[in-house]
Amino acid sequence: MPTRFKIIGLTMLAVFICYIDRVNISITIIPMAEELGWDYERIGLVSASFFIGYIVTQILGGYLSDKYGAKLVLGYGLIIWSLFTILTPVASYASFTFLILARIGMGLGEGITFPAWHSLYARWVPLGERARAVGVTNSGLFLGTVFALITTPIIVLQLGWEWAFYLFGSVGFIWFFFWNRFAVSTPKEHANISEKELNFIESNAPTTEGAEQLPWKVLITNKPLWAIGVAHFCSNYSLFVFLSWLPIFINQGLGVDFASIGPLAMLPHLTSFIFLNLGGVFGDFLLKSGLKTLTVRKICNTIGFGGAGVCLTLIPSFDTVMSVMTLMCLGNAFGGMAAGGFIVNHADIGPKYTGTLMGITNMLGAIPGIIGVYLSGLILNTTGSWSAVFYVVAGVTFFGMIFYLKFASAEKQFD
Repeated sequence: MPTRFKIIGLTMLAVFICYIDRVNISITIIPMAEELGWDYERIGLVSASFFIGYIVTQILGGYLSDKYGAKLVLGYGLIIWSLFTILTPVASYASFTFLILARIGMGLGEGITFPAWHSLYARWVPLGERARAVGVTNSGLFLGTVFALITTPIIVLQLGWEWAFYLFGSVGFIWFFFWNRFAVSTPKEHANISEKELNFIESNAPTTEGAEQLPWKVLITNKPLWAIGVAHFCSNYSLFVFLSWLPIFINQGLGVDFASIGPLAMLPHLTSFIFLNLGGVFGDFLLKSGLKTLTVRKICNTIGFGGAGVCLTLIPSFDTVMSVMTLMCLGNAFGGMAAGGFIVNHADIGPKYTGTLMGITNMLGAIPGIIGVYLSGLILNTTGSWSAVFYVVAGVTFFGMIFYLKFASAEKQFD
């Protein structure tokens, strides 16, 4: 097996762990809220507080990864968030404030994840394999979500909600052992890589160089970077709202009992897992067929955002569990096509700054975790309307599609 595939496998596991630790609270919060007496607004605050920490370390994580290497940044970030995951039950019983602080601390650790591995892949993954590698790794997000949604209700019913945090948090320490032993930041640092593979990667990867710090004026005035950032914001608005609220919608909006929430809630995420991989293959296929890189990025992004937006708009017109979940799955199937769109565009416009650029756009993409998640709670508290939540998410999705179509580029912007 090529060494780069092993690096990709370990990285996908990191994303998997990132999301089992992040998502379990969307299930545990149901018994937690009942036990501790929280309303929708407090539930929204707990879910949103994670993203306060998550925003803070995005750019720092990307810059440190580009400058000094992603191995240490990703490894120690995972240890930090695993520790705060384990501490969540203790913080919950101590006070609401301590729980908020624990969620912020967990966000600080997880904030480095995506900038770090994007920086790693800019140096490890050849351009012709990039969409597939990113699709596979991003699918760890949905695989982790599916795993958490299936296993968390079982753990809660058998052991109590606290054990979901204890067990999931412990997994990170096992991963760290293998990561520390086998991973390195660049191919030339790897002791066991073959000369043939090393030459292949260095000839075809977006960059083999470290990065210097870019002036902020250059960054914030660049329209193609803003195109990625806005697309990232709009894509994550849908992702984070439904990561936080979908189990509650299924339970209280569709009237499904607690024991059945996990299997239903995991279906859209399982669909994303499948179609994000297919979207990566589709994007690489279009590139190899001779289409221009920008054309590929826009085609993939438009299919992803446009299809998802239409499905979200239609959901309030249906009221059966089967019809609603079918539309949710179909929307996520379309969304997976964006694997060849904005998600891999960072390395097109700034190869050696990929981690930094990902940190910037993922910081923008973390804002919906605060605004979207909390706003959804306010909408439900004031109107009781799940339809309003879906319409807002659909509108944001369509805006992201249009903005990216107008301003995106695949030309190198930063050197």
